[in-house]
Amino acid sequence: MDPEALFTAALAELPLIAILRGIEPRDALPIGAALGDAGWRLIEVPLNSPQPLQSIEALAHAFGTSLVGAGTVLSATQVRDVHAAGGRLVVAPNFDAAVVREAVRLGMVCLPGVATASEAFAALAAGASGLKLFPAEMIPPAAVKALRAVLDASVRLFPVGGITPATTAAYRAAGANGFGIGSDLFRPGMSAATVAQNALRWAAA
Repeated sequence: MDPEALFTAALAELPLIAILRGIEPRDALPIGAALGDAGWRLIEVPLNSPQPLQSIEALAHAFGTSLVGAGTVLSATQVRDVHAAGGRLVVAPNFDAAVVREAVRLGMVCLPGVATASEAFAALAAGASGLKLFPAEMIPPAAVKALRAVLDASVRLFPVGGITPATTAAYRAAGANGFGIGSDLFRPGMSAATVAQNALRWAAA
């Protein structure tokens, strides 16, 4: 399936992106299976994890109905590396036009990090598939509502950073389309069973 179509379908099922920062390649498949069983179809392995491309390759190969890719992607070269490993999702903490353009050229879904209206419009002009609102601690629901008022209704917004099940409702009411979930879902050394419990708790939220 086309990555953009896969992204849209995954969001319709469960609008949460799993951020597996620090995951080891040996843990990728059991963690990926736990997420899949809980309905998660969007998986991000930050590039500052151990051997991240190995984990991305394993996950992308094993879970064809999921959109798998990388986070903390900071250069066009890294975009190409992720694509070569089978990743079709690029997430960044910042907006870099070269990163977005390379992801678009390769047909990947790209979610650059933005914190202001200027960054948001620049990222969309470069071809971003959606916007990662980061860090969400600096972008409360009121700010999301203000951004939503000036952005096209089709633009997808994903607050990331410090999101809890208790705060999701206010963000959704303000216009957020989904969320990236990191340490409250997965931390290095966490068992697949614990991740499964966390994933189900988030899905319920």
